[in-house]
Amino acid sequence: MSRSVLTRSRDRGETERSILKAAMEILAEGGHQEFGVNAIARRAGCDKQLIYRYFGGLEGLADAIGMELGVQLTESLKPYSASVAPATYGELMRVLLLALLDILRADPVMQKVVAWEIAAPSSLVSRLVAGRSKLLAAWMHKMRGSLHPPAGVDAPAVNAILIAATQHLVLSGAAQGVFAGLPLKKEADWSRVRDVLSALVTSMYVGAPGADPGNVQKLSRC
Repeated sequence: MSRSVLTRSRDRGETERSILKAAMEILAEGGHQEFGVNAIARRAGCDKQLIYRYFGGLEGLADAIGMELGVQLTESLKPYSASVAPATYGELMRVLLLALLDILRADPVMQKVVAWEIAAPSSLVSRLVAGRSKLLAAWMHKMRGSLHPPAGVDAPAVNAILIAATQHLVLSGAAQGVFAGLPLKKEADWSRVRDVLSALVTSMYVGAPGADPGNVQKLSRC
């Protein structure tokens, strides 16, 4: 390969990374209201035509951001995967909820994507969410193995409600530092949230009909 081809390849790669970085910074700082080709090009210091050339426009860029968020989420979940081998479905959901709480609190881009998904759903935000959702589902499938929720528990509804509560508390904490009178500013506040989430998982899965009562004490200590 000639030196000029290598240079063009390197320059394109650097420009793509600059565009992706700029787009994620704009999302983190201004949310979806600021997410546009012109603003991203200005932040990246490039011609906006390069966004169309390299990503096919905003939709292709959204796909790339979604995959990047998914990769980051997978990396963030690795410590939980390595240190925990859930013995029950309830333990697995507890690990997942507390992991999502920690990861979302630390990721302003993901916070804005979640807020965008709620406030202004569109095909663009669906693309942003797709990569993250795909990799999270793969992690969940791997961790779950042969584990199943107790008989009689509507696990999809329970999980959706608990995940929604987790996301909303994080967003409220970031925006206002409080929700329904619950302070969400100090680490002690978030420890309180973690304790309650753990208790909710215990009550829904360990205390449910068909659950193994021998796991109640174990899960409560986790």
